Amino acid sequence: MNFDDTLTGRSIGEYLRSHIRTVPDWPAPGVQFRDITPLLQDPKVFRVLIDAFVHRYMDRRPDVVAGLDARGFILGSVVAYELGLGFVPIRKKGKLPFTTVEETYELEYGNATVELHVDAVKPGQRVLLIDDLIATGGTMMAGKRLLEKLGGSVAEGAAIVDLPELGGSARLREHGLDVFTFVHFEGH
Repeated sequence: MNFDDTLTGRSIGEYLRSHIRTVPDWPAPGVQFRDITPLLQDPKVFRVLIDAFVHRYMDRRPDVVAGLDARGFILGSVVAYELGLGFVPIRKKGKLPFTTVEETYELEYGNATVELHVDAVKPGQRVLLIDDLIATGGTMMAGKRLLEKLGGSVAEGAAIVDLPELGGSARLREHGLDVFTFVHFEGH
């Protein structure tokens, strides 16, 4: 595929942004939900998205890709496949059948816990951590901590969307995680 034909002079970020739906007042009044499902539904747009991730990480060569439950699974598994790497799912508590390590983190409305199989990452492996969106950064930080508990090194946290006003990407950087996103949306 020729990116020039697909993007028609726009940057990849602008192109992807034009395919993200904003749903006002969901899941609560005042929240502007950034819905990435239109990116996934259009095969041409999905290809541009995946190719952009693959081109970014082709030379950075992580050893494995980890995806955060649940949209990080969609992105991470395809990126891992395209890079010829293994994929590691970081799941919500109670979803993995084998022995796990867990990490609890704070949400705006309470706490949540994510888990990882104890044999998912080998000590010293460089991990690319992927999710769809960075808001407060809690989920990605929990994923980073889990991977580090197993001796992995998170090379970068990647997502399609950053909501910088919520401070997540800044918090992640303060804790030593390089962060990459294609699109920034102001507001919630």
